[in-house]
Amino acid sequence: MTMVRANGITLHTQRLDPPGPAADGRTGPTPTAVLIHGMASDTMASWYFTLAEPLSRAGFPTVLYDLRGHGRSDRPATGYALDDFVDDLVGLLAAQDVTGPLLLLGNSFGGTIAFGYAARHPERVAGIVTIESAPPTPEWMRRVRERLARVAARLPRDGAVTEIGVRRGRVAAQRAAETQRMLSDTTLAQELPASPLPPAGALAAIGCPVLCLYGGDSAVVELAPAVRELLPQTRVEVLPDQRHTVLIDRPEEVRRLVFAWLAEDCSLDVTQSTTA
Repeated sequence: MTMVRANGITLHTQRLDPPGPAADGRTGPTPTAVLIHGMASDTMASWYFTLAEPLSRAGFPTVLYDLRGHGRSDRPATGYALDDFVDDLVGLLAAQDVTGPLLLLGNSFGGTIAFGYAARHPERVAGIVTIESAPPTPEWMRRVRERLARVAARLPRDGAVTEIGVRRGRVAAQRAAETQRMLSDTTLAQELPASPLPPAGALAAIGCPVLCLYGGDSAVVELAPAVRELLPQTRVEVLPDQRHTVLIDRPEEVRRLVFAWLAEDCSLDVTQSTTA
């Protein structure tokens, strides 16, 4: 793991190189897989323990990083609009000399960052995978605003973090406490919901294959029809009886669906080992 300067801040990142030739059995350059985690209580660890190594073993150069304000990356007091997160990704790729095609994978709001990057640089993106996410549309950002407002109102209450620990365990309590510190130390809860959004035409012009995974019991699945209307090439997969934490709760099924999509929709050779 290394610390990289990008867009004026220091980002905590890790790069996993394939064990063999990255382009073995493929025509053209192999995309670099960039794994983008979700907002507030998430870090790159959610990808590290689920898909990072399988992707690397399958021949994809793989990059993970902690978003600004998260994990071991810098936590500036301001600078939390969607454009800031996309600018960080642009800077990170330049700092790591990643110049070829990209396979962007985003969990929750990480998927929104992936779509935001693709709206700016459609020629760079060979495919997008999102889990419990949506493009940066007004409806999705309305949901983000409401979610952040609920969290910001709840966590500072006396006993809130302890209650989370009793119901969901020590790790959940630690994440809740870290989220509380981040929301109190930064303007994320105010800036992110007010982000300028990419033009609808720029989002609709994203032409690469798209895979969207949803938990069947999550409210985010309600957005699937709108995503397919905006991007008709999208393959939607719904995992029954799952909620927003589907990446962590069902990593084997997520891996199976992602690698099937890579082979069938992206025509990429994924015959190498993909097991955890």
